[in-house]
Amino acid sequence: MVCPDVRGRHHDLSPEARLEEACGLALAIGIVVAEAQVVPVREVRPGTLFGAGQVENIGIACEQNEAELVIVDGALSPIQQRNLEDRLKRKVIDRTGLILEIFGERAATAEGRLQVELAHLDYQQSRLVRSWTHLERQRGGFGFLGGPGETQIEADRRMIRQRMARLRKELEGVRRTRQLHRDRRGRAPWPVIALVGYTNAGKSTLFNWLTGVEVMAEDLLFATLDPTMRAISLPGVEKAILSDTVGFISDLPTQLVAAFRATLEEVTGADLILHVRDIANPSTQAQKTQVLEVLGDLGVTEGHDRGQGAGGIPILEVWNKIDLLSAEVAADVRAAAEADDMTIALSAETGEGVDALMIRLGEQLTRGARVHEFVLPASAGRQIAWLHAHGEVIEEADAGAGPEGPLRRLAVRLNPKERGQFEAL
Repeated sequence: MVCPDVRGRHHDLSPEARLEEACGLALAIGIVVAEAQVVPVREVRPGTLFGAGQVENIGIACEQNEAELVIVDGALSPIQQRNLEDRLKRKVIDRTGLILEIFGERAATAEGRLQVELAHLDYQQSRLVRSWTHLERQRGGFGFLGGPGETQIEADRRMIRQRMARLRKELEGVRRTRQLHRDRRGRAPWPVIALVGYTNAGKSTLFNWLTGVEVMAEDLLFATLDPTMRAISLPGVEKAILSDTVGFISDLPTQLVAAFRATLEEVTGADLILHVRDIANPSTQAQKTQVLEVLGDLGVTEGHDRGQGAGGIPILEVWNKIDLLSAEVAADVRAAAEADDMTIALSAETGEGVDALMIRLGEQLTRGARVHEFVLPASAGRQIAWLHAHGEVIEEADAGAGPEGPLRRLAVRLNPKERGQFEAL
């Protein structure tokens, strides 16, 4: 595992933290890391990225450790990748290739597989120059004087483009279907809570605590790839939908951001965003910046200002993994969280603070609720039942008689969204 530290190139994470994260990515796909090193790069070489001496040192380390694969934690051009493979006599992949491999292995749903395949093809089409031995021209035309025809590499590129066009069409269908589902949920009375956060921050473990179901939750980067939704009950909220999303990561390949937009757009339809942070990680602040940048790309946090996204979606920060902190530091973290009504500290592993989070979620979702008075005919059973099911009925009494018969007066606490839904009945 080689992490290039290019002079003058700014990263939120330190080179050591980036190297550790890259090793975590390799571990997530079952790769055994024989040796990991940060390699300072004063000047990027167009042909190999690294200098000749550095390439030689990497080759020696490969021989000593009997390594079969070299992973460069950065972006390699197709030429750099091919030249490094020629000199090291080993398979070489970059960060994008590694993340694509993980996603390819983890995708469980048809949609996830479509997204991964599209990202793979987008990545591979510029790398067709590698490893091909059948690139001679095919014969074209008629008789003996036919033209040179197209090369095999051109034929391969054409097939890739056609396949990508089909995948994009299928994913557009998925996107439209998701939008219909979101519209349907928007008409339904239940609020949606989206879990977001850096990969391995503990989103799925928290999801399991809140829902009482078991989704895959492991100490691995990108343990969750396909979004999962479950109904939960909260104080003051009979039913809410909790959505677990794919984790974010620094330098997420552009191919993946584009391919997974259909999935990530679930966040844009949420009533509340739960930003889960690994508060025990030394790079937690840098990870927060990366998450907010991805949310910004989705148009959720443009002009983000303390707990509020651009679309008016409140963002509640969850400082997770306080059980991994020393008692003194944990006490400081709890005090800081208590001083901010948009932050809560907990441990999704031990369950500490989860009950307090559920109370806070209920408060957030019912914030802005006001008591409304309705006078309805007693025969309007559908509306009366809806108010009982989706609002907090404070008082209900007879209100005399009207032209349509007996009347009922109800005092009901509703938030603005519920009031709008009732009026649309």
